[in-house]
Amino acid sequence: MTQHLDSKRLHKPGQGKVLAAVLGLVAALSLGAIGEARAVSPTTATPASADRWSDRPHGFASLAGGTTGGAGGKVVTVTDQASLAEYAGAKEPYIIRVSGSIDVEPFGSDIVVASDKTIVGVGDTGEIVHGELHLNPGTSNVIIRNLTIRDSYVEGDWDGKSTDFDAIQMDTVDHVWIDHNRFTHMGDGLLDIRKDSRYITVSYNQFAHHNKAFGIGWTTNVQTEITIDHNWFTGTKQRNPSADNCAYAHLYNNYVSAQVADADPTWTYGNWSRGRTRMVIENGYYDGVQHPYQADATAELVQRGSILKNVSGRQDAWGTAFEPRDFYDYRLDPAAEVPALVKRFSGPQQRIGTTLHVPADYPTVQAAVDAVPDRNAVPVTIAVAPGTYREKVFVPAGKPNLVLLGTGRDRSDTVIVFDTPAEYGGSTGSATVRIAAHDVTARNLTFSNDFDEAAVELKGEQALAMKTTGDRIVFENTAFLGNQDTLMADSPKLDVINRVYIRDSYIEGDVDFVYGRATTVVERSVIRALSRGSDTNNGYITAASTWTGNPYGFLITRSRIVSDAPDGTYHLGRPWHPGGEPAAVAQVLIRETELPAAIKSSPWTDMGGFSWKDARFAEYRNFGPGAAVTADRPQMSRDEARVHTVADYLRGTDGWAPYARH
Repeated sequence: MTQHLDSKRLHKPGQGKVLAAVLGLVAALSLGAIGEARAVSPTTATPASADRWSDRPHGFASLAGGTTGGAGGKVVTVTDQASLAEYAGAKEPYIIRVSGSIDVEPFGSDIVVASDKTIVGVGDTGEIVHGELHLNPGTSNVIIRNLTIRDSYVEGDWDGKSTDFDAIQMDTVDHVWIDHNRFTHMGDGLLDIRKDSRYITVSYNQFAHHNKAFGIGWTTNVQTEITIDHNWFTGTKQRNPSADNCAYAHLYNNYVSAQVADADPTWTYGNWSRGRTRMVIENGYYDGVQHPYQADATAELVQRGSILKNVSGRQDAWGTAFEPRDFYDYRLDPAAEVPALVKRFSGPQQRIGTTLHVPADYPTVQAAVDAVPDRNAVPVTIAVAPGTYREKVFVPAGKPNLVLLGTGRDRSDTVIVFDTPAEYGGSTGSATVRIAAHDVTARNLTFSNDFDEAAVELKGEQALAMKTTGDRIVFENTAFLGNQDTLMADSPKLDVINRVYIRDSYIEGDVDFVYGRATTVVERSVIRALSRGSDTNNGYITAASTWTGNPYGFLITRSRIVSDAPDGTYHLGRPWHPGGEPAAVAQVLIRETELPAAIKSSPWTDMGGFSWKDARFAEYRNFGPGAAVTADRPQMSRDEARVHTVADYLRGTDGWAPYARH
C-alpha cells in the first residue's frame, strides 16, 4: 500500500523479525473450538492407504541410486501419438502426462521410451490403444504409471505366435518402475521384462483377460532383481508371472483370480520360478487357480502366508531363496485383505497425477513452478520438503491448478521466505510469493517476508509475504509472517471479483496486514496483531478496498485475534481507496470471533481522507475482552448475518465451495 501512518513510525526496541523465533509460535497456535487454542496436529498424517499412491518407487527399483524417471525435466501433456513419441524418445528428461486416449498407428507399433522419462496417465483416463511402449537395450531410469494399454490383439491368435505386440517390452534395461497400470487384450504378452533387466518394481497393476500376462527373463544370466506387489491377475492363463533366471524375485500381496478355464495341464498356471530363479512369495491370494505356484528343480521358491481358495495342482516350495528385508523395507498386508485392497487400489487412479518434489526433483520452488505446463488443466502438486527456502516465487496466470504442499509435520517445518521491502520494487515486487493463477491451493506451509523494518530507515515499509491476484485461491494450515502489508488478497482490477479462502491458518503483522480487494474469508484461524511499541496506536488489522459493486469483501469468522499490544491501541481496520478511487468502498465483517483487549473501543478509523463511516464495516456476535457494542461499532443484524456466511462470500456464479471438503 502507498498510504501509511501519518505519525512517526514506532517500533518496539529490538523488534526486527527473527524468523526462527516466531516459527515455534506459529506451530503452536491454531484454532479448534471457538476461542480455544490447541496444538497443531500433524497435518500431513495420512491413512494407511496413502503409500498406495506414493510417487516414489519402492522395492528393487528404489535401490542402487533409485528410479526418478523424468524428475527435473519439463512437464508436458500429450494427446496424440506424434507428441508422445517425440517426448518419450527425447534425450532430455521429461515428465509426460498422457491425457485421454492415444490411438497408435500402424496397428501394433512401438513407442520408444528413452532414459530419464516419466510417463503418467492424467486421472484414470490416459490410454495407449493398439500400440506398445518399448525400452531398448541400455535404457535406464523410467517410470510408467497410471495408464491403460490395450487392444493390439490379433483375432484368432490366442497364443500370440504371429505378432510381438506387447503392452510394455524392455530388453537389458535398469531402474524401471511399472505402477498402477491396466494391461489387457494385447497381441502377445502384456508385460515382458527381458534379457538381464535389473532393479525393477512392478506394483498395483491389473493384468486382465489375456493368455500371457507377465514374463521375466529370456536369458541364461542370473541378474534380474525384481519386486512384484499388489498386482491383480484376473482372467489370465499363464505368466502370472513367469520368472526365468532371476537373481531375486520378490512377490507379495498379489491377487490371482478367475483364471482362464483351460484344460491345458502345463501352461495354465499362476507363478513359476524357472531356471535358477530365487523367488519369495508372501501373503498372496489365489482363487480358482491351477498350479498356483511352482518351481523348476534348479530354482528355489519360498512361500509364506498366502491363502489358497479353489485351487488345484502344484504348490512347490523348496530351497531358501533369499530374505527381501536384507535389501529393503516393506509392509505386508494380511493375505485375507488382499482381494479387497487390490481391487480398490490397483490400476489407474483418479488421484495419481504429477507430483514435483522440491528439492529432490527441482532445486527451488520456482523451478518446479516453471516446469508446470502452460494452461495446465489437471492439478499438479509441488511437494516441498521441510526446510527454509530463501527465494521469491511467482505463479503466473498461465499456470493454474497447482497445489503447493509442505510435506513436514507442521506448517512451520517448510518456510518460503525473502526480505524485500516495497521501496525496492513496489508492494508487488516486495512479495515473497505471488499467485496470479486461478485454482491454486497451498497447504502446510509458512510464507514470510523477514525484512527488518526496525533496522533500516525507508520511505516505504510494506513488505508482503503473499500477494494473490487469482481466483479460487485456498490456504489451509498456512502461516503468513510479516509486519506492514503481510497478506494482500487482490484482483487484476477493481471490478474483477476474485475469491480467497483461508482456513486453520495464522496471520501476523501490524499495519494493514490483511488488505486488498479480493473477496476473502478467514475462518478458524489465528490473527496476531503485533505491538509496535505505542501507547496509543499500534496499527490496523484490515485495509479492504472492495469494489462498490461487490457486496462481499473480507469475512473473518470463527477465529481468534491475539495481541501483545497495550489495551485499546489496535484498530480492526480502515478503508483503503487506492489512488483515491471512490468506487473502492471497503466491506469487512468480523463475526463470532474472539477479540483481545488491545482492540480500541472505537475500532474503525478513516484513511486518506475517506471516512470509515462511509465504508461497510460491521461485527456480529464477537466476544472476548475487546468485544463491545457501542455507537462506534456497527453490528450486523441477525437477518443480515444469514446472507453473510462463508458460502455467501465464496459461492460466486460457479458455486465454488472449498469449505465443503471439511
